[in-house]
Amino acid sequence: MAHLDVSGIDYFLSDGRQLLNGVSFKVGEGHKTALIGPNGTGKTTLLRIICEDIAPDAGVVSRSGSLGVMRQFVGQVRDESTVRDLLVSTATPALAAAAKELDAAETAMLEDADSEAVQMRYATAISDWGDAGGYEQETVWDEVTMAAMGLPYDRAQHRPAASLSGGEQKRLVLEALFAGPHELLLLDEPDNYLDVPGKRWLEAKLAASPKSVLFVSHDRELLDNAATRIVTLEPGINGASAWIHGGGFGSYVQARADRNARFEELRRRWDEEHIKLKELVNMYKNKAAFRSDMANRYQAAQTRLAKFLEAGPPEALPIEQNVSMRLRGGRTGKRAVVAEKLELTGLMKPFSTEIWFGDRVGVLGSNGSGKSHFLRLLAAGGTDPDKEHEPVSEVTIAPVEHTGSAKLGARIRPGFFAQTHVRPDLLGRTLVEILHRGDDHRSGLGREAAAAVLDRYGLAAQAEQKYDSLSGGQQARMQILLLELSGATLLLLDEPTDNLDLHSAEALEKAIDGFEGTVLAVTHDRWFARSFDRFLVFGSDGRVYESTDPVWDESRVDRIR
Repeated sequence: MAHLDVSGIDYFLSDGRQLLNGVSFKVGEGHKTALIGPNGTGKTTLLRIICEDIAPDAGVVSRSGSLGVMRQFVGQVRDESTVRDLLVSTATPALAAAAKELDAAETAMLEDADSEAVQMRYATAISDWGDAGGYEQETVWDEVTMAAMGLPYDRAQHRPAASLSGGEQKRLVLEALFAGPHELLLLDEPDNYLDVPGKRWLEAKLAASPKSVLFVSHDRELLDNAATRIVTLEPGINGASAWIHGGGFGSYVQARADRNARFEELRRRWDEEHIKLKELVNMYKNKAAFRSDMANRYQAAQTRLAKFLEAGPPEALPIEQNVSMRLRGGRTGKRAVVAEKLELTGLMKPFSTEIWFGDRVGVLGSNGSGKSHFLRLLAAGGTDPDKEHEPVSEVTIAPVEHTGSAKLGARIRPGFFAQTHVRPDLLGRTLVEILHRGDDHRSGLGREAAAAVLDRYGLAAQAEQKYDSLSGGQQARMQILLLELSGATLLLLDEPTDNLDLHSAEALEKAIDGFEGTVLAVTHDRWFARSFDRFLVFGSDGRVYESTDPVWDESRVDRIR
């Protein structure tokens, strides 16, 4: 049995701004509760408070049952951590402490195996590891590594975590958490980096697991299929508060619209009553100046207005994030991309295809099938780029080994959205500075114009922040903004909705719809994929297939030439 009770949480940032304001909600036994909200409203901060990484300024968190956590960084591990380190991060505190001491004792043995003290420390560490249940846990981890990696634990444990793809890292940690002893799970964007089979696996795990789960996600299909209730962090003047929808995502949008409409009507009526009471007070004030018998009525009207104001207005409408993206593009030749017997070395078999001006092409397939390599090849200008095919940004594009050809058409200027948001050209620079200076592909903007365009992307408050200090969703919006300003006529988007909140994802869909040019997008976002016209599916057998519908089952598609 496990539950979570978050009550009245306030949290202030170091600059004095209030991030969270009286956030309260519960996760009941066995419930699968989604935590959503605009980027930057404090979802990850709230999870850190629940995990006791940081303390709130007010409010309390209570829970029953042991707590297992998937941190947001999983999927982006690039340090010297091993597979074993990732698994230990999912363990109980006692087992994690025993593992840390065992690692330290083993290191000491390598440095001074002849020391009696070192030998005793190692023997004690082995004993403590066994007492903490380490050997039993290794049996569980053997099942986990076989399921996630196809390798037994003794062969997988020392493998560098950085050698795994983001999806493999996610799958490994999720397998360990669902198989582990924890009764309450906190999952920070567990679906990021997972391909569609992985997301379907996650949905099935959530449905079958008796554990209580609080998870952060922006994937509308996952929310629709897995969440039994939804907690929304809604930004306000004094920080974000929580609204709880007691159903799934299928009824969420209409329920929120109905709720906001009620708030709007209540506020309209309150404003009307406020005006009437003020007019009544003024009327009796004027009359009381000439008639003494009006003094009591004037005082009564003042008392009535004071009580009305003391009670206060109804709950305010939440501040809606107003993100407006305007991807412009421009006319190009009829053929945007022509691939002939193109083979990405070691990833896929040769294929040929033509992509025409105005096409909206979704690039689908499992992780590691070559989709991102294909986009990077086009982003660098194709196999034999002319001057006009140079990328419209300074983003570093790694070379792609290949045979055959992929040529871009006339007046095609590729604009690339990097899935990992790694942009060395933007690091250490504030958003205003990036826009003000411009680069070889876009003109610089004055501070007033830069502030206006940042406001359109919901980034006005981050204008003086450095790019590398932004949240994943804010970095994604900044990348899209730079594409808007760049003059790209071919958009190459690698998982653009992974970190975007729901409103921003919808804004991107509208911007793509109005874009004059061609769009290729690698995506595992099933909701987003429905907005595309045709699809290239990179199959697990190394072949490339084409479909007019988003198809996640390879047996249902036809191979292209």
